Amino acid sequence: MSHRKFEHPRRGSLGFLPRKRTKHHRGRIRKFPKDSTDKKVHLTGYIGFKAGMTHIVREIIKPGSKLHKKECVEAVTIVECPRMVVVGITGYQTTHRGLKKLKTVWAEHLDESVIRRFYRRYRGKDHFKAFTKYQKPENWSKNVKKGISSLKSKADVIRVLVHPKMKDIAHVGKIKAPLVEIQVNGGANVEEKMTWAESHLEKEVRVSDVFANGQFVDVIGVTKGKGFQGVTSRFGTKKLPRKTHKGLRKVGCIGSWHPARVSWTVARAGQQGYHHRTEANKRILRLGQSALEVNDNATTEADVTQKNITPLGGFPHYGEVKNDFLMLKGCTVGLRKRTLLLRQALFAPTLTGEAEQVNIKFIDTSSKMGHGRFQTAQEKEKYFGRVKEQKTKKVLKKDLYTSRIATK
Repeated sequence: MSHRKFEHPRRGSLGFLPRKRTKHHRGRIRKFPKDSTDKKVHLTGYIGFKAGMTHIVREIIKPGSKLHKKECVEAVTIVECPRMVVVGITGYQTTHRGLKKLKTVWAEHLDESVIRRFYRRYRGKDHFKAFTKYQKPENWSKNVKKGISSLKSKADVIRVLVHPKMKDIAHVGKIKAPLVEIQVNGGANVEEKMTWAESHLEKEVRVSDVFANGQFVDVIGVTKGKGFQGVTSRFGTKKLPRKTHKGLRKVGCIGSWHPARVSWTVARAGQQGYHHRTEANKRILRLGQSALEVNDNATTEADVTQKNITPLGGFPHYGEVKNDFLMLKGCTVGLRKRTLLLRQALFAPTLTGEAEQVNIKFIDTSSKMGHGRFQTAQEKEKYFGRVKEQKTKKVLKKDLYTSRIATK
């Protein structure tokens, strides 16, 4: 151990211990941005679903940098963000021990996807008894009046219970809606926040209401699970020399003779991945509209034809992106179809003047299954001509049309 007598670099951060499977599959927002009375009343977070990755060509405007006014290829992640529905209002009181929960006021009508959240197993609609008494008109009006008046008088922090519209995102294959608490910031006082929350009960919120182009967000989610891994893969320790007895991918010395136990700081094999993580300051390069409303949410100056963000053949293991989406710079935590919580950045870097601009020159929508050559299906058809299947379909359609005319 002479080479490590005085110092040696630590392998793997101790800040992430314990490296075990998370309890919170969809991530959990533990802290929200600071509230400021200067801004209007607004939400501070949103729920999204990771669709996949692609690449873009962007003109970088950064005075003083070598890349200033040069084009650069960057990897981007597409996060599909279906419309959210406000389902409840929660109030908290600040105490010397932290926030104390006061009351939760629920909406009169709850979607089946939310009610499923309160049950472990599905036994048919008749067994869903949750909120049946609460939703009766006479009970609900009393509860809401009491709840809102007490929250207005006592609460210091107002949060809203929201869930995505699961019907809009049926291709993800999730039935239970993720129910998330998101803080309401801005406004002069608590009453303004409460009036905003009250007016939005049972109403839809879109991503464009929460985020904007060029803004920074924190992505909270769960990493890709990799199961039980060895110490070299898990902590990045050095491999031992070639002739080492009983394996190379190990830690040579796991501690001194005394104390006669292995210290918690020693790198060991175990669970890797499926950890709860927060990635700070991911920049929004594009806030795209739904493909059901717009035909060209991925069209740029370089494109000859109009195109949507979904690549040819769809995103692998995900499918089409039909709802609003966020294009985030770089990669994000988690697997495709995984629920991500997007929060307004706690410590966003300040960009000045020209650096705030996002000039996207080109977005790649070629197939992600292999070496994609074509940006749209029309381009492919133009190059190769019609495939045999398409020709037969057109012939069949013609035959049907002629037979209908003949019968008439």
